Amino acid sequence: MASSKVLEQKKAIVDEIIKNIKDSESVILFQYQGLTVAELSELRTKLREVESTVRVYKNTLLKRALDELNVDLTGFLEGPNAILFGKDLLEPIKVISDYAKEHDKMEIRIGIISGNVADINTIREYASIPSRDGLLTMLASGMMKYVKDLAIGLNLYAEELEKNN
Repeated sequence: MASSKVLEQKKAIVDEIIKNIKDSESVILFQYQGLTVAELSELRTKLREVESTVRVYKNTLLKRALDELNVDLTGFLEGPNAILFGKDLLEPIKVISDYAKEHDKMEIRIGIISGNVADINTIREYASIPSRDGLLTMLASGMMKYVKDLAIGLNLYAEELEKNN
């Protein structure tokens, strides 16, 4: 039987996992087998830029934490998994999805987005949403059309008034 010190360490890790999941808007479980240490370090660096972290836990400890949170990821906790914890909703998903496209050895398996379990298709949908800056640019360009049309209309009206006077 495991000593009380080992049990306390495991309990601390489970508590850490629970805290990280609760504090994260996006949690992505992925397989990293086949990635080199340099590639994994590169991914961690990119994720740090969007206030996200990648951790590797034993699947048994991860399962205990998920059980305490009443989250069922049965069938996905096999093999070497890493878990992404993102403070933001979209940016970490975009970064890891783009990285997975570049590195075919990496496989995104499942996620927890805003507290709800999300399958790979849902994660792909979130990854396809433009960034906040992209959305604001789209909004501004859409609004510019109406401002331009208004300016042309006012100019034509002003010219018409000049002709009549």
